[in-house]
Amino acid sequence: MIIQIFENADQVAKAGANLVAAQLLEDPQSVLGLPTGSTPIGVYDQLIRLYEDGVISFAETTTFNLDEYLGLSKDNDQSYYHFMLEHLFSQVNVQAENINIPDGTVDDPVAECERYEQAIAEAGGMDLQLLGLGRNGHIGFNEPDSFFQKATHVVELTENTINANARFFADPDQVPRQALSMGIGTIMDAAKIILVATGSSKAEAVKAMVEGNIDPLCQASILQLHPSVTILLDRDAAALLS
Repeated sequence: MIIQIFENADQVAKAGANLVAAQLLEDPQSVLGLPTGSTPIGVYDQLIRLYEDGVISFAETTTFNLDEYLGLSKDNDQSYYHFMLEHLFSQVNVQAENINIPDGTVDDPVAECERYEQAIAEAGGMDLQLLGLGRNGHIGFNEPDSFFQKATHVVELTENTINANARFFADPDQVPRQALSMGIGTIMDAAKIILVATGSSKAEAVKAMVEGNIDPLCQASILQLHPSVTILLDRDAAALLS
């Protein structure tokens, strides 16, 4: 586990984007795993700048998003499909047929999880997985639990996560209670992992992830076992590290 600490969130975003760009320059046909959330927006902004400057291209890149709310359609402005379109996909040259996000409107969520897992396998898995970090140590929507979920699955969101996401909704009661998420096993199968975390609200989760025991109560702690993971932090997020 490589840990890099920067002065502020802007520097974290630039460092994250540079690592993703290096992957695309090495292999333009890379398969990228992508997150949503406030922290990755800075990384996406930097990637857009690199694309506009002609440094990188997404023309041959395949993407798989970590998760999607169950019950939200693509045109819902709080869906993660809409999030990715707004913050990245509409501003770079990624091909629509190469964008993969779980379908939150399906009648059979379990079958959709199986389909998504199969699509990831057929693509050869992720060459690089970008992650954010939840306040309770979740990655994707893998919430604190008694075990690590292997494959893409239906998640019952915790009140912690629901409350954290309520700020994005006009009415907190509109926040979905379930989601579809890649499992920890699928994430850990990525060849490389980059995790970005900023702000004092993430400090306890960062400490548990980096210095705590490997424990499904902090799902991100499993990253200690990955052979190629880089953790990018600002000073506030790293404040509790010894």
